Amino acid sequence: MNQSQANLNADALIKLGKAVLKTEADAIHALEPRIDKSFVAACSFILACEGRVVVTGMGKSGHIGNKIAATLASTGTPAFFVHPGEASHGDLGMITESDVVLAISNSGETDELLTIVPLIKRLDIPLICLTGNHASALAKDASVNLDISVEKEACPLGLAPTSSTTVTLALGDALAVALLETRGFTADDFALSHPGGRLGKRLLLRVHDIMHVGDAMPVVNSTASLAQALLEMSSKGLGMTCVTHEDDTLAGVFTDGDLRRLFNDESTAAASISPSTVDIKSIMVSPCSSILATQLAIEAVQIMDAKNINALPVIDQNNKLIGCLNMHTLLHAGVV
Repeated sequence: MNQSQANLNADALIKLGKAVLKTEADAIHALEPRIDKSFVAACSFILACEGRVVVTGMGKSGHIGNKIAATLASTGTPAFFVHPGEASHGDLGMITESDVVLAISNSGETDELLTIVPLIKRLDIPLICLTGNHASALAKDASVNLDISVEKEACPLGLAPTSSTTVTLALGDALAVALLETRGFTADDFALSHPGGRLGKRLLLRVHDIMHVGDAMPVVNSTASLAQALLEMSSKGLGMTCVTHEDDTLAGVFTDGDLRRLFNDESTAAASISPSTVDIKSIMVSPCSSILATQLAIEAVQIMDAKNINALPVIDQNNKLIGCLNMHTLLHAGVV
């Protein structure tokens, strides 16, 4: 460790970190007035595209381009990234006459991009450029140029792309969201492109996919005794039992938490409670929270959190009990 490192204290580190954030925030703020007719033109080219948006860029611009392509693809605009160095060695064949090219270069003079511009022009397809120099060769060749210039980089040496890459990423997000809204892209559409992992489960998994049904569902009739309800709760192991009327409609619910509260209630003499003679309908929670089988499983989590409960009966449109689930069910399914 050299002397300058040894003298660097916590306050200095915090000050440096905040300075970077301010510089980059200022750069994004300065970008806002540039969302103008050029931005509209870029969106129009992409909306009219019958193929895909081909994103390209070198170095750090390439890394940002990869992310922009991924964001576009996941929000309803088919897109992929092509490395400009590889494009001139065969990958240019991935670009078709139905596509739009989105090229990123802060200088606007990146050799690898300029090499493939004539080939893009030969295809006669729109070339959308994101550059920090409107007088650059790339900007002049563009169908539309979006200005990503920054007053200064957050790097104190002014060398490492920092503010400029942040601004480029923000502008890419602006394009993606504007296109998303214009296309009428919905949460269901988003879910179809994100089927994996916890995000996919939150967006796709329905209550009917994971609920306990049939013999696995704890349920007693409203004429049952507390003893019968406790036997049902114990045998099904979900910490609750649903209670139904004669026509199978939901009457209420009784949980192990309700049982504890019953015996801890100072107004109730525990010794006087006879499980075999106490009717479940007199102590069940009614009306109770429930959920439709067609709702998203994540909505069950939201109801449980809001109500501070751990189990839910599942009903159909006619309030008939068709299943149940608890928080463990949701945990096991990977929803939470």
